[in-house]
Amino acid sequence: MLITLTVALGIRQFLVEARYIPSGSMLPGLQIQDRLLVEKLTYLRRPPARGEIVVFHSPYHFDPVLASANPRNPLRCLLVNLPLLGSLPGLANPACDAYIKRVVGLPGERVQVNPRGQVFINGQRLREPYVSNFCQVDSQGIGPCRSLNAVVPRDHVLVLGDNRANSWDGRFWPGGAFLPTREVIGRAFWRFYPLDQTGSLLPKATTGREP
Repeated sequence: MLITLTVALGIRQFLVEARYIPSGSMLPGLQIQDRLLVEKLTYLRRPPARGEIVVFHSPYHFDPVLASANPRNPLRCLLVNLPLLGSLPGLANPACDAYIKRVVGLPGERVQVNPRGQVFINGQRLREPYVSNFCQVDSQGIGPCRSLNAVVPRDHVLVLGDNRANSWDGRFWPGGAFLPTREVIGRAFWRFYPLDQTGSLLPKATTGREP
């Protein structure tokens, strides 16, 4: 029994693990309660690529403003992620959570996100067929979503939710917009539930920038 548990935890820690979608930030492509497989080997040999869906440690773990108020205890986070134990009252901590978003900006690129949530890379509009729910703006182009205009630092990426009107992502993190690549847990590559929606989550080769 102990050996089986050790092997299972080892596979989950270093190779692949299952995750579920807890919110609507990736609608319409990923629905609440969808089950995904996340692999952890690809980013050992290369950084995340544009269009990939990544799972990463909560901003409460790496954002300097949020992390100072919610220190992460590694042992507690280990228990939170264990079956059954993780649901015990009082054990949850936002610093132990994992988020899922899509990579849109890479190191060295100037990324602009307008109030609607549309993305421009080095001045060119990014083609995003997976986004259909943009932020609402008034006649003067003002709305509830924040805009962004910055260069992505080295060893960081910009990640956004596909549901631009309802995603707490780099546009809103108080300590900075960019995700350190060291905080990425893995790449979501396969949806295995619901059964009628199973299939690859890897970006198609046609994903790119609009002329």
